[in-house]
Amino acid sequence: MRWGHHLPRASWGSGFGRALQPPDERIPFLIHWSWPLQGERPLGPLRAFIRHHGNLADSASRFGRHGRLFPSASATEAIQRYRWNLAEWFSRLPREERQFGPTFALDTVHVDPVIRESTPDELLRPPAELALEHQPPQAGLPPLALSQLFNPDASGRRVQTVVLYGTVGTGKSTLVRKMVLDWCYGRLPAFELLIPFSCEDLSSLGPAPVSLCQLVAQRYMPLKKVLPLMAAAGSHLLFVLHGLERLNLDFRLAGTGLCSDPEQPEEPAAIIVNLLRKYMLPEASILVTTRPSAIGRIPSKYVGRYGEICGFSDTNLQKLYFQLRLNQPDCGCGSGVSAAPAQRDNLVQMLSRNLEGHHQIAAACFLPSYCWLVCATLHFLHAPTPAGQTLTSIYTSFLRLNFSGETLDSTDASNLSLMAYAARTMGKLAYEGVSSRKTYFSEEDVCGCLEAGIKTEEEFQLLHIFRRDALRFFLAPCVEPGRAGTFVFTVPAMQEYLAALYIVLGLRKTTLQKVGKEVAELVGRVGEDVSLVLGIMAKLLPLRALPLLFNLIKVVPRVFGRMVGKSREAVAQAMVLEMFREEDYYNDDVLDQMGASILGVEGPRRHPDEPPEDEVFELFPIFMGGLLSAHNRAVLAQLGCPIKNLDALENAQAIKKKLGKLGRQVLPPSELLDHLFFHYEFQNQRFSAEVLSSLRQLNLAGVRMTPVKCTVVASVLGSGRHALDEVNLASCQLDPAGLRTLMPVLLRARKLGLQLNSLGPEACKDLRDLLLHDQCQITTLRLSNNPLMAAGVALLMEGLAGNTSVTHLSLLHTGLGDEGLELLAAQLDRNRQLQELNVAYNGAGDTAALALARAAREHPSLELLQYLPDRTLQPGDEM
Repeated sequence: MRWGHHLPRASWGSGFGRALQPPDERIPFLIHWSWPLQGERPLGPLRAFIRHHGNLADSASRFGRHGRLFPSASATEAIQRYRWNLAEWFSRLPREERQFGPTFALDTVHVDPVIRESTPDELLRPPAELALEHQPPQAGLPPLALSQLFNPDASGRRVQTVVLYGTVGTGKSTLVRKMVLDWCYGRLPAFELLIPFSCEDLSSLGPAPVSLCQLVAQRYMPLKKVLPLMAAAGSHLLFVLHGLERLNLDFRLAGTGLCSDPEQPEEPAAIIVNLLRKYMLPEASILVTTRPSAIGRIPSKYVGRYGEICGFSDTNLQKLYFQLRLNQPDCGCGSGVSAAPAQRDNLVQMLSRNLEGHHQIAAACFLPSYCWLVCATLHFLHAPTPAGQTLTSIYTSFLRLNFSGETLDSTDASNLSLMAYAARTMGKLAYEGVSSRKTYFSEEDVCGCLEAGIKTEEEFQLLHIFRRDALRFFLAPCVEPGRAGTFVFTVPAMQEYLAALYIVLGLRKTTLQKVGKEVAELVGRVGEDVSLVLGIMAKLLPLRALPLLFNLIKVVPRVFGRMVGKSREAVAQAMVLEMFREEDYYNDDVLDQMGASILGVEGPRRHPDEPPEDEVFELFPIFMGGLLSAHNRAVLAQLGCPIKNLDALENAQAIKKKLGKLGRQVLPPSELLDHLFFHYEFQNQRFSAEVLSSLRQLNLAGVRMTPVKCTVVASVLGSGRHALDEVNLASCQLDPAGLRTLMPVLLRARKLGLQLNSLGPEACKDLRDLLLHDQCQITTLRLSNNPLMAAGVALLMEGLAGNTSVTHLSLLHTGLGDEGLELLAAQLDRNRQLQELNVAYNGAGDTAALALARAAREHPSLELLQYLPDRTLQPGDEM
């Protein structure tokens, strides 16, 4: 794994303008945003809305300077109520965004992507075979700002219809949201009324006749009073049609008749066609967003300007996005703890340096959606992790934000999910790469996976659409020296995710399995008919032949079932072997690998002439476990990639069987953490408890225990019942917060090693609570080489006074000094079980050492006291 949304894609939902309820966590954010808007104002005081976004009444007064088109008081009040409700609705955050803090608002971190004006001639030019390269803007066509979209064209003609197009992940939905919110806050004074429509919503209405006025009134109830004035609004009325690829438009007169009356019922598609023809409300302005494959559905004569959304083609835009997103003051509030400003600044600086020096990550962040993924991953790695959040769930949610409800081609009868098509094609390429241990793919490799099994014209059409709309989302040209002409997955971890998805969806089948399944289904269909035939033949055949014939009917399904079972075992075997590869034993753990891939590695880079390192795919088995969790299966089902419960159960059983055999071996600390991380991603406590029941030693020495790693260990092992003979957390950079997180695991330890962790007096408060806990079973506690100081020892002695399990305590080189040793001497008799005490290398004088020695001689159970590097005192020794 070498390196490793814009604001995430919004799909807009129902209940618009009613008493706003908290959105259902299971429903993608705002599935249809143009649903009925009733007259009620949004919940909560308007003052709160004004505090964040300004006074909408003041913004409305700006239109007076441009001429009021809705002069009556009732119309003005209706427009204001509509603005309030529209802004409230479009400001609602999806669950995936709430991890960034309660005061996080998309409007405050928005960075406009580059919009490049294009010409009809460019659109008619046949695209490259793989269409992955970003075409540089032509001379004389500077980038467009949102405020310039409806400026006159080069010849001075007024632009009434603008079509913005972009591949998946470039930020079409975010731009629409930004434009709507700008209008609500009075930042688009050129338009007195803005009416957004979701083409997904309109397509769901089917062919039922409805008028334009009815469409508006049903979705935006406050506008019912101003509908008669729409025609008079002229160019000050803006319709926003988002996701045109969802509609099947027919501009032929024979297919869609002319209609200029907004109150005349027609099919929704016919209303859109006549709006775009400028036959209905000819003076109105229209903004259309669509994927590239659907641009041709609108004849170019009806379009005044085309704009390609090019994402963050400028690295400075990427840096600005990361600064705004990662510098949120309450980032990490999910656990009540926010990242320190210095830590946030350090993350931004490291990421900026990596963007400048590592061109592949900059090529990935060309898509704003991947900027969102980078921020979400960094937040997961460095901020306190919200309960239940996993790395797999971040990637699954990322795909939901970009692909939820997306079909490959709305004109195709199969209504195939775009994500399902990507899982089949890109998943195949990803898995073949993991199997052959490669991350660079030639054009032949990519075409081979895309075109595998394609035989009909309809299948070639679907492939063409996928290439234009979504291929760039998954693959990017490799920009590394010496790799020209090859392609890589946009994010390396995405290759492992898609490979795991390809497996758990059961898309990898051998030829024998495919034939066996078809034969089994055929036998199942004709089984009843064959039984009837055998009943007739029984009168003619000898009795000995009947069992043979009946067994023939049953044998094919059984053989197929065995083949499927063997296949699952083979996949589980491959996954477990990948997890426990000895070649990876001395790698960093996968969480550190991900952090280094995003933030870069400090120190000299590898020389280009050095042999390349072996590719590591340690996330592949972890993602497999994560995709089998109930939460991720539910989200994948929304994307058209369902994983059946029975398949998930059988896969889990096969994995558990293989883990039970190989999981008992002693693993290096980093590999042991990866093993625990697999269980954390799987989110199945019963499964983990059975597999890890034989674990008796938890050796994580040398692993940098970040907040997410502490959460992983505590979540997986905290609920276990059996004791851990030893927990070694030496040199793990633990802090007091980490100790508190790991408390359930520490309570199970008999021997606890916390050496070399820079734990100070503050951490001793948590150690005192640990020792006083009624479930504490620690017998040996090693705290050497931590700056505990005398203040920390005072807290430790409070814990030891009420503890009945500790017999061995090491305080070597803990900065006790005379004060600390005198305090130990005075309070040593409060504990009656201690047998060994090491206080060497603490810089104490003879007086303090003698006082402690006297107290040790009088202690009823202390057998060994080491207070100098070469001096050990045992009972009966003379001073």
